[in-house]
Amino acid sequence: MSTGDEPARLRIETAGPGSIAAQRIRDAYTGDVLPAEALLTPEKVSAAPGTSNLPPAVLCLGREEELAWLRSILSSRHEGAITQSGAVHGLGGIGKTTLALHYAHRYRGDYSLIWWINAASPDEIETSLTALTHTLVPSWAAEANRVAQVAWAMQWLAWHPGWLLVYDNVENPDDLTPYTGALHQGHHLATSRRTTGWPDNAPTLMLGNLDPGDATTLLCRLVFKDVTPTARQQADARALTRELGYFPLAIKQAGAYLAQNRGISCDAYRRRLDSKLAKTAHGSDAERTLARIWRVTLHTLEQADPLAVELLCTAAWLAPDDIPHSLLTPPGTDPDDIAEAIGTLAAYSMVTDTGTTLSLHRMVQTVLRTPQHTNGSQSTQHLQGRDLAEQAVLHHLTPPPGKDTSTEDQWDTLTPHLATLAATRPPEHHNPPLTDAYIAAGDRLHQQGHTARAISLCEATLAQYEQVLGETHPNTLASRNNLAGAYESAGDLGRATPLYEVTLVQCEQVLGETHPDTLASRNNLAAAYRAAGDLGRAIPLFEVTLAQYEQVLGETHPNTLASRNNLAAAYRAAGDLGRATPLYEVTLAQREQVLGETHPDTLTSRNNLAYAYESAGDLGRAIPLFEVTLVQCEQVLGETHPDTLASRNNLAAAYRAAGDLGRAIPLFEVTLAQREQVLGETHPDTLTSRNNLAAAYRAAGDLGRAIPLFEVTLAQYEQVLGETHPNTLTSRNNLAGAYESAGDLGRAIPLFEVTLAQREQVLGETHPNTLASRNNLAYAYESAGDLGRATPLYEVTLAQYEQVLGETHPDTLVSRNNLARVRELVQTAQQLNTATPATNTGQQPLFRNF
Repeated sequence: MSTGDEPARLRIETAGPGSIAAQRIRDAYTGDVLPAEALLTPEKVSAAPGTSNLPPAVLCLGREEELAWLRSILSSRHEGAITQSGAVHGLGGIGKTTLALHYAHRYRGDYSLIWWINAASPDEIETSLTALTHTLVPSWAAEANRVAQVAWAMQWLAWHPGWLLVYDNVENPDDLTPYTGALHQGHHLATSRRTTGWPDNAPTLMLGNLDPGDATTLLCRLVFKDVTPTARQQADARALTRELGYFPLAIKQAGAYLAQNRGISCDAYRRRLDSKLAKTAHGSDAERTLARIWRVTLHTLEQADPLAVELLCTAAWLAPDDIPHSLLTPPGTDPDDIAEAIGTLAAYSMVTDTGTTLSLHRMVQTVLRTPQHTNGSQSTQHLQGRDLAEQAVLHHLTPPPGKDTSTEDQWDTLTPHLATLAATRPPEHHNPPLTDAYIAAGDRLHQQGHTARAISLCEATLAQYEQVLGETHPNTLASRNNLAGAYESAGDLGRATPLYEVTLVQCEQVLGETHPDTLASRNNLAAAYRAAGDLGRAIPLFEVTLAQYEQVLGETHPNTLASRNNLAAAYRAAGDLGRATPLYEVTLAQREQVLGETHPDTLTSRNNLAYAYESAGDLGRAIPLFEVTLVQCEQVLGETHPDTLASRNNLAAAYRAAGDLGRAIPLFEVTLAQREQVLGETHPDTLTSRNNLAAAYRAAGDLGRAIPLFEVTLAQYEQVLGETHPNTLTSRNNLAGAYESAGDLGRAIPLFEVTLAQREQVLGETHPNTLASRNNLAYAYESAGDLGRATPLYEVTLAQYEQVLGETHPDTLVSRNNLARVRELVQTAQQLNTATPATNTGQQPLFRNF
């Protein structure tokens, strides 16, 4: 993992990377830690029979084959294990949610608990899990923070069997991995518009349009209720469903309209769809069909209930799910009028109403956000709803979090709506108070360790500043830096690094070479280079920055201390422990004196010094320091803060280095599951955890679990970080080592050879990881009986180990042992006049990606 690049600040905003090893600390989040007694509670809490949060059942005709497929997939056994998950995907409006809901209601009696989860984002999944905790332990949940509530729900699901989780509207299949991969006591059912991105072994169902007969029957049931339609009415219904392409959502919308307007026949409605009014729609076939329907409906509602149309257009710009009624109630408006208008929208099937919140179909939102074209010109009427949505959110977001802690939960509830407004910001749009809200919401996400989820907020803020203040205003520079930091937190160095480079150049031009904000920008760029493995550019930049910080701010200013820590981290990454360790020790002592024992930056220093001790082979000092640091991180930052996860990973690594796999493996497993949940499936730190767990399995001799995990991790590293990133090289080295352990030298040796060549090119001839690769390749040659190539490679490696790490470093001792052994084998072979060596019992260091 990375090693502690830390923040520098631009103006009053957080401004750049900082970390305990993997993540960057810019602000401390002091959250409630899940207490020990709460962790035991889930095992003892039972759900009442029939516990669920299912929306009401809706009419679902046909789809019997699809329902049978779902039942078979979720309840069958495959290769001795229960197949616990399935996914239904298809176009928006095709009926995925309806099918999942119908399945849940039909088999409700077969499950101990059914929980409906809005799964459009990791945040929304967590929100649904907090609702589960509130349902099962309401008194405890009322006092617990969000992280603790999510952890409790996960613990409960891990303990109790027979439940069904329905993940509705999944945008990214990877978001489900922390749950489907860790919870095996029940069934997982997902709906999504995504046709790709699902695991290769995940059963998926592509849902299509309705059968013509079922489509006609559905429309008749919606329009005529329990009355049998005449032959003419049935014929008109068939013609209308054909016009609608047998598209379920379109049929539902048309049926709701006709049910509310009994005097209009199916044939008359079909003619209205062909009217000039409705022919202005643009987009995909499905969107055009739905736009035509909604224009007819909206035209009617504009006459009958203008307030309903206003509410609908407002909600179109918010997050699609869980929109509170209160958010749609402007000051001075009678709540009963709002309730009546929402009832009208629900009757026309334009929204789904729970009584306190409402949801819109995503395609409804897409159409309502799209400008209409009339007589060759583009209408701006759709932006009126945008203005109302902005006013509604701003009205409910005072004061900002931090100034009044009682508003924090409200901000957490409304942040998804702010993020949606940010992501859908029209060009040239200007709303300063909303920009302030974007900044506050982004800062809160960062405090919670979710910086990567603030990307849309940062993008909107930067666009606003560029438009209003100009490209090089200090606030614009700070905003550009923060967006780069969000990209970096998401593991997207391809977008982060160029943005940091541009920001630094602009800071130097506008503010000067040694302005504190310029120094912050230089620090952040150096950190990005280091994260990308480009130490040749990172170290000189860190050295220059530290000298400038000392000159401008003084020896013990917090930013100077951060810069000193970052330079030490870069030295350590380059394998130069002789310069890294003393610098870490000095920095820790200064931070303890200036900032205090448990300040987050002090925790960073303590963690990094422990890691330097471990890198030097001094586990006697490393492990106790890691243990203390983890306890302090849990207390100060919370159980699942990214920096706490980094500390937990490092302690597990130290246990593994000490040969204590009984403590290392469970800790690696817990950390991986938490990182998948908090950071995502392919975040670089998640890949680190996956690599480390695979290495621990290999050390335990469990190659059946180690090799597939190494293979998956290498493929993900290559995709996310590139072919020659140092972490990718580590992963490639470790996979080669696993192949060698399995006796598959045909795959191991070529992979070791490639890795060594790449490490020599990227890291240099004497970097510790290069030495590890050289030693590993020599060991593989020895295992293959090729002592002629093994011996000189061992000799070169030992000389370099002695030079770089010293005579008594553990890796030097391993290298010396390997050379002595192979020389003895050569001597024995010469004496016996045979080329067959004795069984190889040596060992080689496989450097982990920490």
